[in-house]
Amino acid sequence: MKKKFPLLIKITIAAIYLIFLAGAVVRMTGAGMGCPDWPKCFGQYIPPTSVEQIMWKPNTEFKKGMIIIKNESLFVAQHTVKTNAEFNSENWKKYTKHNYAKFNKYHTWTEYVNRLTSALAGIPFLLLLIFSIQFRKENKTIPLLAFSAFFLILFEAWLGKTVVDSNLKPTIITLHMIAGLVVIMILLKLLFIVSNKKMTFKYNSLFNKLLIVSVIFSLIQIAFGTQVRQFIDEQVKLYGFENKQYSLLNPSFKFYFHRSFTIAIILVNIALFYLNQVKNLGYKLVNWIVGLIFLETITGIIMYYAEFPIGTQAVHLLTGSILFGLQFYLWLQSRKANLITK
Repeated sequence: MKKKFPLLIKITIAAIYLIFLAGAVVRMTGAGMGCPDWPKCFGQYIPPTSVEQIMWKPNTEFKKGMIIIKNESLFVAQHTVKTNAEFNSENWKKYTKHNYAKFNKYHTWTEYVNRLTSALAGIPFLLLLIFSIQFRKENKTIPLLAFSAFFLILFEAWLGKTVVDSNLKPTIITLHMIAGLVVIMILLKLLFIVSNKKMTFKYNSLFNKLLIVSVIFSLIQIAFGTQVRQFIDEQVKLYGFENKQYSLLNPSFKFYFHRSFTIAIILVNIALFYLNQVKNLGYKLVNWIVGLIFLETITGIIMYYAEFPIGTQAVHLLTGSILFGLQFYLWLQSRKANLITK
């Protein structure tokens, strides 16, 4: 299994990016509160497909724990109950974690698929933890990193619950995103350790320092991007999903910072590309990074001037997270080159 372990790591990395993509689709469609509770959806393992299934009505049986909507509020069944002609409050407990009591079947099922994707993606994390134990004698760092990734993905699941309970609080969403990036860093570090590829890179001090700056810049940009995304979500709630032209009406400083900071990111990474070419350092990942920055910039421009065409938000977020991962892995390569030359 040791020979297959790098493949398992790559599958796990693909799984975390799949979670990012599913989350991006949820944000893009405004489906974050499609399920008002967690981990179930309206108190059910399989969510409802119509509002009639969760509206209180007489002569109807509701299972224990099921969440219904009545008078624009959520209520939880205290036990399995068969309703009479009148609503009996003794059978129900008001849901108090938030006051969002709306049903949209498309939002509900989009969020449900997101959760299902996250649950299935947890399987490779568990396998990674189990099979990392075989390396405990030769390199204790490997099982330690695998355990850290598994622990953090559980923490991510808890943050997902907190996001719903807080009715999409911006700070929790940002923390949720950053924690996911930390998981990516751990997995890439793990992949770098177990990969036995021959190093053909040259070390350059300025290149390495610029790499560190580029990773930090990307982290800052992504953090501000989640805040801008939340502002857009609030505008959608206010003006409606069909009025996308108001998505960036009177934006805050965070939007202007996020937009202008792109220039600094482009300049730093162009400098990396230039040094890699002039000094003949041999880092092929630089070319991919420049391409991703171009795609990231283009999708940002399209969203701003074309009123957020469908799919662009998901591409923008996923591209940013992949870019961050490649920059971090490139820094690992540069750091290893430095250790070899000493």
